[in-house]
Amino acid sequence: MNFPLLYKTALLGALETLDLELVERATGWFEEARREGRTVFVCGNGGSASTASHFACDIVKGASYGCERRFRILALTDSLPTITAYANDVAYEAVFAEQLKNFAQPGDVFMAISGSGNSPNVVRAMEYANAVGCRTLALTGRDGGKLGPMAELNIQVSEPHMGRIEDVHMIVCHMICYHFMDAARSQA
Repeated sequence: MNFPLLYKTALLGALETLDLELVERATGWFEEARREGRTVFVCGNGGSASTASHFACDIVKGASYGCERRFRILALTDSLPTITAYANDVAYEAVFAEQLKNFAQPGDVFMAISGSGNSPNVVRAMEYANAVGCRTLALTGRDGGKLGPMAELNIQVSEPHMGRIEDVHMIVCHMICYHFMDAARSQA
């Protein structure tokens, strides 16, 4: 058995489930957020937390460096002291929503990343973002879980394997980032 070939084949199949029109719409939201000086918030757990942090890094540096208009983005996963304080003193379910309460404004963009779509802390943050009038985007897997239907825009990877869901989520993030890093700069 050639496991790398099997994995690659299954990954390409998962990638084929991706609705590129939704990725284009999400990219448009990021263009509008940058143009209007809106803030983008992103979060997730585990591997999705890493994806959120990686995405924020790519947007802050790669898609902003040397540009007249820069992105305002915050990965809610990156303040370990804040996360652990809320987890210890309130509840782990509150770690992202409580941060949004400090910063989120109507018209900002909230992006939640969850392979299962059922992470309570991500779902609660999506509820809050919707309640205050943020534009809400979800990257989900499988059937979208609770999170998918809550988002204004749900980019869903209809695949059961968490690794491949996370792989495709990172590809979506790179599609968005590299729109600004490659495509947009080549047109300027």
